[in-house]
Amino acid sequence: MTVPVLDVRAVSKQFAGARALADVSLELHPGEVHALIGENGAGKSTLIKLVTGVYRPDGGEVRYLGEPAAFNGPREAQAAGISTIYQEINLVPMRSVAGNLYLGREPVNRLGLVDFRRMHRDARQVLLRYGITVDVRRRAGELGLGVQQMIALARAISTDARVVIMDEPTSSLEPREVDLLLDVVALLRRQNVAVLYVTHKLDEVFRICDRVTVLRDGHRVHTGPVAGTTRLRLVATMLGRDVDEVRRHGATTFTDVQRDATGPRVLQAEGLTRRPLLDDVHVDVHAGEVVGLAGLLGSGRTETAEAIFGAHPLDAGSVRVDGASARHWNPAAAIRSGIGMVPEDRAAEGIVGELSVRDNIVLAALPRLTTAGLLSRTRQDEIVATFVRRLRIKMSSPDQKVRELSGGNQQKVLLARMLCLSPKVLILDEPTRGIDVGAKAEIQALIDELAGLGLGVLLISSELEEIVEGADRVLVMRDGAVVGTLRGDEVGEDNIMHAIAQASQDEGGA
Repeated sequence: MTVPVLDVRAVSKQFAGARALADVSLELHPGEVHALIGENGAGKSTLIKLVTGVYRPDGGEVRYLGEPAAFNGPREAQAAGISTIYQEINLVPMRSVAGNLYLGREPVNRLGLVDFRRMHRDARQVLLRYGITVDVRRRAGELGLGVQQMIALARAISTDARVVIMDEPTSSLEPREVDLLLDVVALLRRQNVAVLYVTHKLDEVFRICDRVTVLRDGHRVHTGPVAGTTRLRLVATMLGRDVDEVRRHGATTFTDVQRDATGPRVLQAEGLTRRPLLDDVHVDVHAGEVVGLAGLLGSGRTETAEAIFGAHPLDAGSVRVDGASARHWNPAAAIRSGIGMVPEDRAAEGIVGELSVRDNIVLAALPRLTTAGLLSRTRQDEIVATFVRRLRIKMSSPDQKVRELSGGNQQKVLLARMLCLSPKVLILDEPTRGIDVGAKAEIQALIDELAGLGLGVLLISSELEEIVEGADRVLVMRDGAVVGTLRGDEVGEDNIMHAIAQASQDEGGA
């Protein structure tokens, strides 16, 4: 085997007395695609941040190109040849696509000014290399998450990197974009670039990776060739269980909740129109029912959820909860009416990273916890303790900053924030995006449990399997319109894809 380009030797890290990593070692060789997997909270993100200089290890060392490495942040690591693509997209929304692609290394003319013509031309060429065709002068924040992720990928690998770290790179991508990204990973391998591939999707591990390292509770518990293991063994290793136990019982310890027939209609959204994104969309949800919104990225799923939650003004349409509507529909009115929403992009639109777990959970409930201008700390602590226990949120204490939690635990904090409002309808936009097998199973079981208790749920997911397993009824969307409705035994992946394809065929023949 070649000399490692990146050599992590017995590193350890603690936060507020809680162990994040303990004597973890990992070698990354040129031309190798090395998977790093584990449950949320296993230490994957901490390891990435130690390598890129965000944190310094309490013990052990990181060596790069045979020399000790102590970078002062990701920019210095990138300059040395280690590029990182983070799970939470780190583009600057108000800057152009080209400006993001060349951020910090803009081409200049002989007067020392940014050469925009050259930057736009070069940006188009770089993006076309990876199959991305967008207006490079357009603001990045106006594009879908999938396109933004591909731009972040292009930026990372256009800097002549020796090591590329990919943290859940396909979590926002649709199937054709996943194929393109994995083709790019194969290209990096042929170019002798080392890739550390962090993912929860085991199909991708077996499709593209050479070796795999498993972390559990801050420890390395396995490193070996992908070809020498199985999916079942990897899941068992991540969860710390026997293979036979996982085979018998699966990844979750939740008891399945059997839902009775759904109750009265709690949500009625009619004629939602927001040109050119939505066109006359009708959605209704009954108490105790999980309604899935299915469709490709850009089909209007998130825009529908945001319209129901009042996040954007509509050209036409109305929303009623239990038959009542507000005169001025906005998120505050939606919450007062009984609608809660967990957004797709938890980092940008959900959690407040610098606040504690406690503050993030009670944020939306503060008006209810205040009497005569005084905030009840006792009531806050009671609510936090209830939902930390109920959702199994892993943390060192309620005072820990929420940004220090794993992605799955951050998602649980957002769920707790909405649930403490006792909503009648809960909108979940990609609730399991970028979280591990165990946390995903817990959240899926929690959705069933909430519906079993009479809550109406609107579920959006790019994973058809999640929609099929979790939804009682599915609305299929394309180009901002509902193109099909599936109920009961009709709910299946083939039928969803057929509805999408049929809509495309009808449009093509028009």
